Amino acid sequence: MKIKGTEVGTGRPLICVPVLEKTKEEVIKEVEYLVKSDADMIEWRLDAFEHYTDYNEVREILQQIAPLLKKKLFLYTFRTAKQGGVVSVDRETLNDLHDLAAESECVDLIDLEFFEEEHAAKRMREIQKKGKKVVASHHDHMCEGGADIVKLVVTPKTTEDVLRLLAVTSEFHSENQETPIITVSMGKLGAVSRVSGETFGSCVTFASHGKKSAPGQFQLEEMQQTLAMLHEG
Repeated sequence: MKIKGTEVGTGRPLICVPVLEKTKEEVIKEVEYLVKSDADMIEWRLDAFEHYTDYNEVREILQQIAPLLKKKLFLYTFRTAKQGGVVSVDRETLNDLHDLAAESECVDLIDLEFFEEEHAAKRMREIQKKGKKVVASHHDHMCEGGADIVKLVVTPKTTEDVLRLLAVTSEFHSENQETPIITVSMGKLGAVSRVSGETFGSCVTFASHGKKSAPGQFQLEEMQQTLAMLHEG
């Protein structure tokens, strides 16, 4: 899969950095910084934004950052509290926010919590018809549902849990090479999963600039250096 000339799903994993700022000014400032950084993809975690219910303000932010994102990939995510996000939100609001993102010029990918959707396959098709790629979580039913990229995040309790995730990643990647997969095993125990994507098949890894969106994330500079070293090796 190619987005803005960037290949997704092969070779060195793309580095995605989440934006977790609370205000309009902070969000724009952080995007401006990340556009000039080594990040391959920027994720706006809208659930961390304090005015996420103000659709006009969300739209204004997307309009202001659009000129900056001509080449950098942009992922739009609202992580609900049930899935580890900042806030709970009703279905109508979440649908409105997804539609707003789908209509924006600068958004390339939209994260959809597959099992939180009443009609996930239908919802994905609606978003895809507007020209956006869908990242859906939990891989077991993703291909049937028509996701562009599938994503599975787990919290390991043992080293065996980490090994199991890596095995599932490798198996899925081998059997579904046309569907890119993102997998993450969180925390210190799962840190190896964040840097081994080129070996096992996970196409995107998440790093942080200041604030972390999940436990175990490397800083952007650390991640870039580690992936480069493994790739060259």
